Amino acid sequence: MTSRRTRIKKLVGDTWLRAFGWTIDPTLPPTKAVVVAAPHTSNWDFPFTLAVTWSLGLDVAWLGKHTLFAPPFGTFFRALGGIPVDRRAAQNLVAQVSERLRDASELLVIVPPEGTRDGGGRWKTGFYWIAMEAEVPIVLGYLDFARRRGGFGTVLQPTGDLARDGEAIRAFYKDIKGKHPGKFTEVSFVEAKVPLPTATAKP
Repeated sequence: MTSRRTRIKKLVGDTWLRAFGWTIDPTLPPTKAVVVAAPHTSNWDFPFTLAVTWSLGLDVAWLGKHTLFAPPFGTFFRALGGIPVDRRAAQNLVAQVSERLRDASELLVIVPPEGTRDGGGRWKTGFYWIAMEAEVPIVLGYLDFARRRGGFGTVLQPTGDLARDGEAIRAFYKDIKGKHPGKFTEVSFVEAKVPLPTATAKP
């Protein structure tokens, strides 16, 4: 039976998307996965991501810059599923999040691998190694502001060959437009096993 909290969140999500003229891809992701949040070009990405997941009746966790969780907003962001990420203590992130996924019966962890809304640079690979170590799939989530549509697309089981898997990721996002397309970070990767996303998720 759907909980009252889930019904309220769905109502909020549906209302938000309807107000902006958005539709959602009704395809549901696996119950346990790492979800890529891309393109990440605007602070608007955060409320639209929540609206899409809430409209689909999903509970998600998401990685966000640790400064978001300082008082007075820390409790609020944690209640929305936020997990603080501190780049100064990057070494244990992959292990901690992958362990959390392994131990959960159902869990979707949203990671913004671009790490910045300003474009340039390369994608951080933390999302990839979390999925590898937790032995869960990667789901390519998207917000297409050109079509006003969001949802979950390709489900990718990582092979450990980042170059090959990266081609599939690059192909998926090729025609998807963020709110500010010129700020989208090209799908290429920093070759490090303990990178951190630095999403600033505050709307």
